[in-house]
Amino acid sequence: MQGSLNRRALLRWGWVAAAGAGLASRALAALPDMQAREAASGCWYVQGLSEMGSSANQNFISNAGFIVTSTSVVVVDALGSPALAERFVAEIRKVTPKPITHLILTHYHADHIYGLQVFKALGARIIAQQLGREYLNSETARLRLQASRTDLAPWIDENTHLVPADEWINGPTTLTVGDTQIQLIPVGPAHTQDDVVIWLPGRKVLYSGDLVFRGRIPYVGDADSGHWIKALDDLLQLDVKAVIPGHGAISLDARKDMQFTRDYLAYLRKAMGQAAEDMTPFDEAYKATDWSPYQHMPLFDAANRMNAYNTYILMEHQAK
Repeated sequence: MQGSLNRRALLRWGWVAAAGAGLASRALAALPDMQAREAASGCWYVQGLSEMGSSANQNFISNAGFIVTSTSVVVVDALGSPALAERFVAEIRKVTPKPITHLILTHYHADHIYGLQVFKALGARIIAQQLGREYLNSETARLRLQASRTDLAPWIDENTHLVPADEWINGPTTLTVGDTQIQLIPVGPAHTQDDVVIWLPGRKVLYSGDLVFRGRIPYVGDADSGHWIKALDDLLQLDVKAVIPGHGAISLDARKDMQFTRDYLAYLRKAMGQAAEDMTPFDEAYKATDWSPYQHMPLFDAANRMNAYNTYILMEHQAK
């Protein structure tokens, strides 16, 4: 089934018509691997690449999950392109034929939402935190999609569109599907203002979204890193056995890996906060900071300087 989905996606995005069967075969061979893995009973996920989004990887740079209940399937995040979402559905179908009835978004960032239209077409009820509407209706989201139609072509094109939630939550919410209780816990503002984590207390599994990055440098962007640290402190109180992060491999040492993201954010705030307080120019402060604990990690060169700069601006603003 996955092969047929991949070929339909290629036809939809115009590769076969434009380039012929030979190029189509090479494109299929080059698609990044996707494989559903089970974290705990009924709790599954697929793991994206530790890369920047590109046409070559179909924007497969984030994780997504699904929970198999006694009656249906609940999906967590939709991945970064419709083609990826179709491949994700194929992976779900390898595990169970049960209908996909719900999709919970951890946050409205492009690499987690561009596959939403595929799940909407399947009849899934989309659930997200209400502040996601601000991003969804923003000029930032519109311009990002416009740029992605060029940068991530052919996987993002004029047929790719932003999809609103069917249900907007504004506080902790318990979703009971079949025999499974799923807790939706808003934790923003943190990585984004609309962050939600998904906690299954009966299985001790946490789908953390981008509150946790594992095996790579986190993307801080315009995050509220102070509240992000507080949110991680709260999550560290849960009896978590497995964390499925927004990026990176599953964590079976939940405390250690949540603590890593927390400590990186704290390090940024300490170094850049002191520089802002001393009115040290950013370039000078960045060069003087010891980044050796992190510079060996994937995406350090792509993300760390931007993370530091955004934190410098945040701490400069908070110092006023």
